[in-house]
Amino acid sequence: MATVRRRSPRRPADAESRLSALGHLSREPGLSYSALGRRAGVTAQSMQATVRQLEQAGAVRRVTPAGRGRTAELRVTDAGRQLLGEMDHVLSSVEAPLLEGLPAKEQASLGALLHRLLVKGLRSEAPGRS
Repeated sequence: MATVRRRSPRRPADAESRLSALGHLSREPGLSYSALGRRAGVTAQSMQATVRQLEQAGAVRRVTPAGRGRTAELRVTDAGRQLLGEMDHVLSSVEAPLLEGLPAKEQASLGALLHRLLVKGLRSEAPGRS
């Protein structure tokens, strides 16, 4: 009898990790895997896997030559910037009705709190964390 392997579906946190990495790199071009990992609360090895997916999608490119022990300098490509723009539009269209009617100060407070919750959630889902 043949065994059928199922691919595990990607968790939403995977998409958030890729989007987070793209956002950090767009604001701070040239970050390394380690620096990106620290910002996202994951290991450099986990971030390498995330960046590899972004490279395969054409959203990120490595500027420095590959090699064991070398620091990778990473940059967002035009395709990556386009993806960020599309995601920003999607998030804004979802967020707008939720924030409608709130004063600007409360909108900013709510946004900051949601960001903190998201970061805390991502860190708690990172391998080796509880």
